[in-house]
Amino acid sequence: MKLDSYWLDTAPQFKDGVEGPVEGRSDVVVIGGGFTGLSAALELATRGVSVTVLEAGRIAGQASGRNGGQCNTGVAQDFASLAASVGLEQARAFYRAYESAVQTVESIVTRHRLDCDFMRTGKLKLAAKPKHFEKLARTYDVLYREVDQDIELIEPARMRSEVGSDGFHGGLLQRNCAQMHMGKFGVGLAQAASRYGARVFENAAVTQIKRMNGGYEITCARGVIRAQNVLVATGPSRQGPLQWFQQRMAPVGSFIVVTEPLAKAQLDALFPNRRNYVTSLNIGNYFRVTPDDRLLWGGRARFAMSDPQSDAKSGHVLQANLAKYFPELAAARIDYCWGGLVDITVDRLPRAGQHDGLYYSMGYSGHGVQMSPHMGRVMADLMSGSSAEANPWRALPWSPVPAHAARKWMLPLVGAYYRIQDILH
Repeated sequence: MKLDSYWLDTAPQFKDGVEGPVEGRSDVVVIGGGFTGLSAALELATRGVSVTVLEAGRIAGQASGRNGGQCNTGVAQDFASLAASVGLEQARAFYRAYESAVQTVESIVTRHRLDCDFMRTGKLKLAAKPKHFEKLARTYDVLYREVDQDIELIEPARMRSEVGSDGFHGGLLQRNCAQMHMGKFGVGLAQAASRYGARVFENAAVTQIKRMNGGYEITCARGVIRAQNVLVATGPSRQGPLQWFQQRMAPVGSFIVVTEPLAKAQLDALFPNRRNYVTSLNIGNYFRVTPDDRLLWGGRARFAMSDPQSDAKSGHVLQANLAKYFPELAAARIDYCWGGLVDITVDRLPRAGQHDGLYYSMGYSGHGVQMSPHMGRVMADLMSGSSAEANPWRALPWSPVPAHAARKWMLPLVGAYYRIQDILH
């Protein structure tokens, strides 16, 4: 079992990074070489803007290359609850932002001919308990009536046509969803940005941001550069002088295993439509088939931070969980196991805008595959002079996470709470 991301291990090498020191000037410096930063850099570069990307490690090496590979429509919380919180019109706007985000990803892939196995598949949310289907049915009614008619309620009697398991009791299908190879997409974005003139530096962790007359001076591990504007696109990263952003998100570990390649006949029996799958439990699972016929199976597994020891423990939990739902795969070899951090905000909605002159976009709360490339393009628009109304998250306040300093020690308590909720409901 390799303790490494399948997406990163099977991606081509990024060969267009700048080898020399970071120096000189740039119109825009992007801090963070994940999907947000690379998408923004690509869009700016196509407009003739000089842009430099500073990535602390490897391109797409953190959240962008360590997720479940699902590009889905849908807000992170229940739509009815969101509407009750922010109002129906605002909830519709947020939901449609995620619809647009999926379209943005497809347009980037098409326009720049990115070889990343992009495929429209739909997402099926699975009722893990019989009574959960009633809630999915209510969600279907609200979504169909208010915002999305491209959905379908899958009755329990029809589940075998969708998933070859007796562990699920109906589902909600959202068709405007897709999947792709995360590592290939990340490298493709970086290569495309480089072709248009963006300078992309790996292993260039930022250590200081100093405001200067007419711009900023940014110091990193590979040198010093000046820029007129800065985009902070670091997600849940704990590195760098970015405490204001770090205090407003709770980094939560999420873990994934990937099996050995499986027989196509077996996959056809278990996953005939090759959807993106998500279960209805609070501590549930997400899964899909990879381009080379493996099963990717992820979930919270344990409420803990990600490190090699934690990842390995979580991998065994996930393997047992997989076997519970799909006994036929109990003996399947696990080839990959890894973890990563999800940048969760208190209300599970993204944040984007400006703070102290710095542009930023982050806090995707587990829905970053589609929203991060979309917001990269939006932030490029804003830095190019577009109206702030282009940013769907512009009006959201952003307070620090309560007990932020104690978040690491609180994670097991949070996990225990959600496990009790899954037992009771």
